[in-house]
Amino acid sequence: MNAPASVIVFDVNETLSDMSPMEERFVEVGAPGYLARIWFASLLRDGFALAAAGSRAKFSVVGAEMLHAVFLDVSLARPLDEAVAHVLHGLGELKLHSDIVGGVRALTDAGYRLATLSNGSAELAQNLLSAAAIRADFEALLSVEDAPAWKPVGTAYHYAADVLGVQPADMLLVAVHPWDIHGAAQAGLRTAWLNRTGAIYPSYFATPDYTAPTLSELAERIQP
Repeated sequence: MNAPASVIVFDVNETLSDMSPMEERFVEVGAPGYLARIWFASLLRDGFALAAAGSRAKFSVVGAEMLHAVFLDVSLARPLDEAVAHVLHGLGELKLHSDIVGGVRALTDAGYRLATLSNGSAELAQNLLSAAAIRADFEALLSVEDAPAWKPVGTAYHYAADVLGVQPADMLLVAVHPWDIHGAAQAGLRTAWLNRTGAIYPSYFATPDYTAPTLSELAERIQP
């Protein structure tokens, strides 16, 4: 491997944020909790489809319309629009995974520049990091809303490199999603997979440069 990356870029949804409370949001509106996972996967699917077709829409727009579709055959405990708003509001109240604060501080102490790159809004990342008092550790909070396409299209990662003033090879993307790892690798970035669940990495995606169960352990492994 060449010289180590100088900038570490984090995916936000599920990588930094613990999205398990979203299941309770679904239950609160009268829907089964497991629909939270189906909704989020479907949201990403349609976002990827838009990107593959050369177009895009905001994460919030796709998320809201997908909720209407998911709730179509559900006997909700409150009006549909109110239920959709309640679920979406939950995204802004998510907390960080327990390993993030310590890992971020270790990386900051080691001299790395930190940023986020999300398919969601920069505002969600702002709320998430500010609530944990680590917003100041991040140089930039980037969203594909300002990029040519959603991740994992290469132009999303190149957009981040341009904003941060580095070459793609100087960046390390940290994500829990193998599709994000693959997209970043294809765009020329280094990659690190956070495998908190002991999952099997898909053989058809580019192999990550690093794999660790927590960000704190990853911070130890990437020290020069």
